[in-house]
Amino acid sequence: MPTHRSHIPLSLVEGPNHRAASDGDLARGLIAGNAWATAEVWRRFAPMVLIMAARTLGSESEAEDIAQEVFHRLFRKANTLRDPDSLRSFIFSFAVRVLKSELRSRRARGWLSFKEPQAFVDLGSETMDVESRDLLRRFYGLLDRLAARDRLVFALRHLERMTVEEIAASMDISHSTVKRSLAHATAKLSRWLESDLGLVGLLQGKGWNA
Repeated sequence: MPTHRSHIPLSLVEGPNHRAASDGDLARGLIAGNAWATAEVWRRFAPMVLIMAARTLGSESEAEDIAQEVFHRLFRKANTLRDPDSLRSFIFSFAVRVLKSELRSRRARGWLSFKEPQAFVDLGSETMDVESRDLLRRFYGLLDRLAARDRLVFALRHLERMTVEEIAASMDISHSTVKRSLAHATAKLSRWLESDLGLVGLLQGKGWNA
């Protein structure tokens, strides 16, 4: 897991004077080392990173560690941002790299998570009953068996609703590689799901064709 970065501002209340700043102005403030920019970057973009990480990993607590690592790297390397107006995609690219590294580490350790996921997957109801939680646990158990790139591509496509072009740009891979990874993930999930009608119904209901 990424190292916990205790100095990252997890809870900051910033005055309203900077909340109207554009992403470009915010990026320039961050590059200049302004404290208000650091606080506003967290406030504005941490929810995006936390939700994406939770959906990908199936755990809110692990998502918090991922978010801290993402922003730790971002604050150290802010001066490498060439286009201040692309701050959102810059942060997203850090999140993708950290998530990919974490998924690879999981497979290298041979570690599978059997704890109940705390994920942001919409199952079509406001409250999740026992059966739905069990389906979600089984679903993430299968995702744990996928190769890191295949899992991340699947998550970005089906959980984040990104296009093939957006995934390719975020992961710095070709469109054809995205399509191959998505096909690999879908084919494997289809085989694993053959005897699990509950999960088949879940995925078909989401339009994932697995």
